[in-house]
Amino acid sequence: MSNILSQIKAQKQASRREQIYRNLIRREAKIGGQLFGSVQPGARREFFCLDTHTWVWHEEWVSQQTGERQVITTRYDVRPNGVLKAQDGQAYQYVDINEARNLYNAIKLYTKRVGAEIYGAAV
Repeated sequence: MSNILSQIKAQKQASRREQIYRNLIRREAKIGGQLFGSVQPGARREFFCLDTHTWVWHEEWVSQQTGERQVITTRYDVRPNGVLKAQDGQAYQYVDINEARNLYNAIKLYTKRVGAEIYGAAV
C-alpha cells in the first residue's frame, strides 16, 4: 500500500512540475513575441527557447486579402557550426550570417527581458 501511495505522490509531483514548466514557457513565449513590436488585434506571436539549442518563432494572423487564418512556425537549431532553420515542417537548412546575427540579437533581448520579468534577474 505504501508503495502505491508513493507512486501516486510521485506522479502528482511530476504532473505539477510539467504544469509549472508549461506555464513558464507560455509566459516566456509571450514576452519573446513582444520583442519585435506590437501584434495586430486577433494575431498572436511567440518566441521562446524550447531546450538548450532550439528556439521557436510562432506567428498567427488573419490575412487581409483572403480573411483566412495564417500560421507560421519556425524552429531554429543552434549548433556549433551554424544555425539550422525549419519552417512549418520543412527540412532544416542553414541560415545566412545576417539571419544568424538577428537571431543572436533576439536571443540576447529575450534573455534580458525574460530574466528580469519572470525570474527577477538583475539586468
